[in-house]
Amino acid sequence: MKYFAVFLPMLDEEKSKQYRPDHLAYLEEKGSEGKIFAKGPFVDGAGGLVIYKGENLKEVEEIVKQDPYIVYGARGSEIHEWDMAVIEER
Repeated sequence: MKYFAVFLPMLDEEKSKQYRPDHLAYLEEKGSEGKIFAKGPFVDGAGGLVIYKGENLKEVEEIVKQDPYIVYGARGSEIHEWDMAVIEER
């Protein structure tokens, strides 16, 4: 399983507010399918970040294209495969 960081930059704040419930429901669905590692908005309002889990980039691209934020033009998307390294606390 690979990890993919998906930056969702704000494109339209009004659309973002309008489609937020749909976006959150979509993320909940994907989370229950085991496709999400972490998610959350940026506190400065610039957008948000979702860390997806998938077999490859194509799979994650398909998931992201179905996010209501993307479908309705509220947010853009930028996908990067993420080579996660866990730092152990001492």
